[in-house]
Amino acid sequence: MNLVTSTIGQGLLWGILALGLYLSFRILNFPDMTVEGTFPFGAAICVSSIVHGVNPWFATLLSFIAGMITGAVTGLLYTKGKIPVLLAGILTMTGVYSVNLRILGKANVGLLNQATILNEKFLDKLPTNFPTIIIGLIFAILIVILLALFLNTDLGQAFIATGDNEKMARSIGINTDNMKILGLMVSNGLIGLAGGLLAQNGGYADVNMGIGTMVIGLAAIIIGEVVYGKNLTLTARLVAVVIGSILYRLVLLLVLQLGFSTNDFKLISAIILAICMMLPLLQQKFHLKKLLKKGIEKP
Repeated sequence: MNLVTSTIGQGLLWGILALGLYLSFRILNFPDMTVEGTFPFGAAICVSSIVHGVNPWFATLLSFIAGMITGAVTGLLYTKGKIPVLLAGILTMTGVYSVNLRILGKANVGLLNQATILNEKFLDKLPTNFPTIIIGLIFAILIVILLALFLNTDLGQAFIATGDNEKMARSIGINTDNMKILGLMVSNGLIGLAGGLLAQNGGYADVNMGIGTMVIGLAAIIIGEVVYGKNLTLTARLVAVVIGSILYRLVLLLVLQLGFSTNDFKLISAIILAICMMLPLLQQKFHLKKLLKKGIEKP
């Protein structure tokens, strides 16, 4: 039971990262490679702030702001510097690695005996791992509501239109460059926030903790879409992403129970993502075969 509750809590926190990725990859249609730099950047800012006596809640907010900064840098490199999409993200990700080392002072910093939002007084009497679930639920619900409200505003609709059809959006007077920068700032802000929360949950920040985060986030998105389908309202899709993140962590837990090592997580994540991404094609082919079979069998 402790493993399951821990996995659900982890899934909720990783769901925040998946929501950030959903904004850039699905809505904005922007393959943002900044993710693997933004995640440890948010963690480094949060942990370093807490170690230096900053209130954990304010430190968590700083991780969101840190993420927005990396998103803005990538957005400016792409829109104003005319650097290709993937390269803009890689440049920011590479530069942030050195920044993280500067902030932390070494490869990793722990939070031993430090106050975090996960050991606040109102969480003291909860069973083991339930503080993570409560904090994860609070942030996930709040973010889904705020994103749903934002995406239903005129600005949010302009943001969606930019991702759907940039030429059309530009023809009706939308400044698509500004929409891309805004989208990347919000997206990476959420990813930085996830980094700060998961660093507090794990008790440390490491400059290499961003490796593989993109695969984890995409797996959550794809699993949510496979399980619930794409014919959902926008708000339902956001919820499906968070649920997909929880399901993904549960799959990893199941894999561990089968005897695999934690060292295999990255490989397993890649395999799960590949299978999930191929499912729609396999379903389509299977459906087509059924139709052909029915056609042949008809007199």
